[in-house]
Amino acid sequence: MNKRLITILGPTACGKTAVATQLAARIGGEIISADSRQVYRRMDIGTGKDLKEYTLVDGTRIPYHLIDIVEPGTKYNLYMYQKDFKQVYDDIMSRGKTPVLCGGTGLYIESILRDYQLADVPEDKLLREELKGKSLSELTEMLKELKRRNGTCMHNTTDVDTAQRAIRAIEIEMHSGCAVEGNDHIDIGSPIVIGINVDRELRRKRITERLHARLQEGMVEEVRGLLDEGIKPEDLIYYGLEYKYLTMYVLGQLTYSEMTSKLEIAIHQFAKRQMTWFRGMERRGVPITWIDGPREDNSVEKVVDSIMEYV
Repeated sequence: MNKRLITILGPTACGKTAVATQLAARIGGEIISADSRQVYRRMDIGTGKDLKEYTLVDGTRIPYHLIDIVEPGTKYNLYMYQKDFKQVYDDIMSRGKTPVLCGGTGLYIESILRDYQLADVPEDKLLREELKGKSLSELTEMLKELKRRNGTCMHNTTDVDTAQRAIRAIEIEMHSGCAVEGNDHIDIGSPIVIGINVDRELRRKRITERLHARLQEGMVEEVRGLLDEGIKPEDLIYYGLEYKYLTMYVLGQLTYSEMTSKLEIAIHQFAKRQMTWFRGMERRGVPITWIDGPREDNSVEKVVDSIMEYV
C-alpha cells in the first residue's frame, strides 16, 4: 500500500478510535491522535482516552502517538501540536509504516491537512489585562470580528468554550493573523480523509450513556485528584467540557444534578460544533469521504471493510 496519511475524523461518540485502530492493524499503521485534550497526562476519563481500544482482541497493541505527552496545567496549543505531529509523522514514515491521523479536534486536523503556517505567539500581558473581566460571549464576538478582518480560520470555536481560551485565540489573531514564519512545512502528499457519520439520535444516546458510565468509572475522583496535586482550578476549567463542569462541582459551585445536566447539554453542543467544523473544512477545500459508523447492524469490521475498498 502507498504509505500516505489516512485521516479518520468524526464527532464525539461516533466510534472513530475503534475504526482507526482496526484499520491500522490491517495496513501496518500507527495512530496519531488529533485530540486537543488527550495530550495531558492523568486526564484520562474526562478526555475519553479509552486506551484499551488500542489493543486488539488477540492482544496485538497498535502504537499510538501524541497522547499523554504533557503535564496538566500546560497550555498546549496548535503550534506545539504541528511541531509534535511532524516529528511523529516523519518517524512513522521512516519506519515504513502508515500514519493514521484520528480525532475530533477539527482545527488540529485541518492545520495538518492544509499545512497552516504558524508562529509561536507569546503571551501579551497588556492585552490579557485589558480583556480580563469580559464575558465569553463578548470575547467570542471579538474573535469573530478579528477572524473576519484577518480572513483566517485559525481558531476552532469547538474548543473556544472558556474565556481563557477565547483570550488566547484573540491574542494569536491580533499578533499576526496568519503568521508565515513558524513551523516547518509538513509534506503529507495527497491524504485520504474519511469521516465517520453517525445518526444524530444515536449519537445523542451514546453521549448520554457514555457520560454516566464515565461518572461511575470515577471521573469526579479524577478531577479531585488533579486539584489535590496542585493543578489550579482555573487551569482545569480552561480545558472545558468535563473538566470545566466537574471542577465547578468539586468547588461547590454546582450541585451534582446541575453539573450532569449542564455537562450533558454542553457535550451535545460540542458534537454539533464538531460537525459544523468538518463541513466547513469541506467548503475550504478538504475532500472528506463520509461513511456510516459502527452500530448494531454495522460492525467495526464492516466499517473498516468499506474504508479498505475506498483506499
